[in-house]
Amino acid sequence: MFDLDVTVVGGGIVGCAVAMEVSKLGLSTALLEMESGLARGTTSRNSEVSHGGMYYPTGSLKARYCVEGRRLLKEFCGQAGVDYQECGKVIVAVDDTEILELERLLALGQANGVEDLRLIGAAELAAMEPDVRAKAGLFSPRTAIFDAEGAARAYARMATERGAQVLSGSRVTGLERFQNGWEVTITPTGDRRREGWRHTSRIVINAAGLWADRVAALAGIDIEGRGWVQHLTKGNYFAVNNAHDGRIKSLIYPVPPAEGTSLGVHVCLDLAGQMKLGPDLETMMNDPRDTNTSLVDFDLDYRVDPRRQASFYEDAKRFLPWLEFGDLTPAMCGFRPKLAVTGFEDFAIRRESDDFGGLINLVGIESPGLTSAPAIAVAVADLVREMEQ
Repeated sequence: MFDLDVTVVGGGIVGCAVAMEVSKLGLSTALLEMESGLARGTTSRNSEVSHGGMYYPTGSLKARYCVEGRRLLKEFCGQAGVDYQECGKVIVAVDDTEILELERLLALGQANGVEDLRLIGAAELAAMEPDVRAKAGLFSPRTAIFDAEGAARAYARMATERGAQVLSGSRVTGLERFQNGWEVTITPTGDRRREGWRHTSRIVINAAGLWADRVAALAGIDIEGRGWVQHLTKGNYFAVNNAHDGRIKSLIYPVPPAEGTSLGVHVCLDLAGQMKLGPDLETMMNDPRDTNTSLVDFDLDYRVDPRRQASFYEDAKRFLPWLEFGDLTPAMCGFRPKLAVTGFEDFAIRRESDDFGGLINLVGIESPGLTSAPAIAVAVADLVREMEQ
């Protein structure tokens, strides 16, 4: 006998969406989050964009789940009363050489099933965004911004309504085989004074975000052999002086860097219309998780280095001619769990078998993981359903 049918490790938006979908199957479920509240890691430290899906190779999980996830996310937010605004997005070509890249992204987006994508010329772009300087743009009207943390909490709330337990301040520090399932060791984190515990679970779903590779390793997975070592990269943001609020109506992105490391420093808008720039890509010299020797106490450095302001200004000045250096101030940052520092690497989503049977791993869930969360959750629930047959 097992204490639980399903244990979901990680209370970001992916874990919360997974818990909701699994709870629909009528299985006893627990969601474990090491932070003191849900969605306080990667979910709440990003651009909060529901992406179109035009950047990723056709047929990849990132392409499929981004396009499907955006549709599901819009529907869910509408039903749950979570703020979701289709402000649209324009990828801009500042010079003629970049227009070919817009044409490539248009073809790729159309192959991926992205709706309503179209190229716009300089005149239409100027009418749409008079304070943006560019030769042409790729317009994605279905791209949106939304309350990511609110969506995660709504998923978790719906899971609890179906009987799931949601436990914060609960870090998984051990995964051992038990019969055909797993014994899960939990150590309390934060200021809460309570004892840790163990429980047994037929199925464990590893949706631990920044820590997903470490959780897989706890179960005995050879993460180096599989290429599953997550490289944490830092994405910084700078706020734009609020005197400029309202000047830009859409998200404005540059043509992405050729090395494929990121989407480039872009104009982000929050739900209140405030503007910031980011994220950049700061490669960490050392893995900040390595300082976490106890697996309980942890502290990622979320400070923004003000010396990065110059590069932000130079990048954005190409298409925001009115921007002044003094308009920028350090704002926030987040970490991304990349499986490859350069080039494309797909999500790693795997139902384990044999010695690791009963374990489902979600590793390398970086951008567009936020947008893809509901589609990933549906796919994971399908894997669980197959395990029940």
